Amino acid sequence: MMIEIGDTLISTAIFSEQFVCDIAACHGDCCIEGDGGAPVKEDEIPLIEAALPAAMPYMSDAGIAVVKEQGVVYKDADGDNLTSLVPSKECVFAYKKDGAWQCALETAYNAGKSDFRKPISCYLYPVRVKKHRKFTAVEYHEWAICKCACENGAKLKVPVYKFLREPLIAAFGKAWYSELCKIAQAYYASDYYKKKMS
Repeated sequence: MMIEIGDTLISTAIFSEQFVCDIAACHGDCCIEGDGGAPVKEDEIPLIEAALPAAMPYMSDAGIAVVKEQGVVYKDADGDNLTSLVPSKECVFAYKKDGAWQCALETAYNAGKSDFRKPISCYLYPVRVKKHRKFTAVEYHEWAICKCACENGAKLKVPVYKFLREPLIAAFGKAWYSELCKIAQAYYASDYYKKKMS
């Protein structure tokens, strides 16, 4: 089921599914798994490049070498920009600390050394955003390595849209998110949801 806010179509799975990252359980494997790098918007490329000096102290030697050779992104077969990968296939910005994969861009941001946190596609996960000609689809994405996050979300009773409050506001604005919250309450009160959960 989809709901509409402006030119966005949003899957109601972001209301019904629960999710809270559990790095201790998954070890940040989303940074190293998958068929390619993280999707990067065209206007994010110069922001990533500007953040590089702050991120490099946290990056692996292999990651730095790839960035110097081919840049921060590459284009896939569909012409989409993805973060560059090191030969072992992890994102060039991934580095390991205390047994878990971290993002060098986000580490630099959290340390106050950069204004760019990370690609919005990473920040929004497990939501995926896809632009179409007449609308933008906002959908929940299921991934086996995030099973522990789903279990953690269920235990804490945190739906996806609440877990992603800050990234959704960053992507679509406060007014959009406020409208989303109103729709969520109506959805929870609907016969459709009650029947789905029974």
